[in-house]
Amino acid sequence: MKLTIGNVTLDNNLILAPMAGVTDLPYRLLCKEQGCGMVVTEMVSAKAILYKNKNTNALLEVKEEERPAAVQLFGSDPDILGEIAAQIEEGPYDFIDLNMGCPVPKIVNNGEGSALMREPKKVEAILTSMVRHVKKPVTVKFRKGFNDSAVNAVEIARIAESCGVSAVAVHGRTREQYYSGKADWDIIRQVKEAVRIPVIGNGDVFTPQEAKRMLEETGCDGIMIGRGAKGNPWIFSRTNHYLETGELLPGPTIPEIKAMILRHGKLLTEYKGEKTAMREMRKHMAWYTAGLPHSAALRNEINLVETLEEMAQLLESRLTIQAL
Repeated sequence: MKLTIGNVTLDNNLILAPMAGVTDLPYRLLCKEQGCGMVVTEMVSAKAILYKNKNTNALLEVKEEERPAAVQLFGSDPDILGEIAAQIEEGPYDFIDLNMGCPVPKIVNNGEGSALMREPKKVEAILTSMVRHVKKPVTVKFRKGFNDSAVNAVEIARIAESCGVSAVAVHGRTREQYYSGKADWDIIRQVKEAVRIPVIGNGDVFTPQEAKRMLEETGCDGIMIGRGAKGNPWIFSRTNHYLETGELLPGPTIPEIKAMILRHGKLLTEYKGEKTAMREMRKHMAWYTAGLPHSAALRNEINLVETLEEMAQLLESRLTIQAL
């Protein structure tokens, strides 16, 4: 199912959600290879770009082969966000996205991320500024509300549409929920019924069947997959196939998991150096092998691995067909 946002048409309506510490360039490439229709960078501080913080360079890097891609900014100052959107517009991005969903205290206490949901007037000022400063489509991701007594996703979506935003992504949880409990898909349906721009649903899609159910129950135009893609880039190829044909493909085999982990390790080494790559592969390895027999032992041993070669040897000895 194709999806058009602004002047860009995606190959399909499956989107990799931005996740800090997860959706870096190597991982986005793997998801793109598995048929993801659009990727989003990890969130980048507009102020950090303004003050030329060197750490932002890696976060802003996007390769041609992972496009269409959105760069996700966070901040709370309308002028700075507009100015930075304009500054980076020439970059390899198809969309400029505003983060209004991050629930982390450090971000929220700064009045950024999901804290913005408490200030609709400021949201209007920020989005107006961003849309005015750039020609590329501006999108925004937000939550159901800040808490259960302040559910205002529909209001925020209407504001976004009136400001000229090209699409909204809605996570069916409040900020207070973080990622606990169940995502409220009904709020996604309410947003879809309230605006004419594309609405992307997010929350609790871990299988192809859940993706189909979200489309049917909410009428949303696209699906954003976050935690369901951790250690599971195959979710995009399997979901695309299921939505197109109704046939549910089997999950990855042990050799496929092994090959993906190795490829991931190699890409990370290429981009971040072997030492950092091996440290970061620890969490990814835990996600890739979750639920497999003997995976606990494998997770313990990955903590001792320092080189790509050692990682390959560990996979060879531990992740075998016999492991099943």
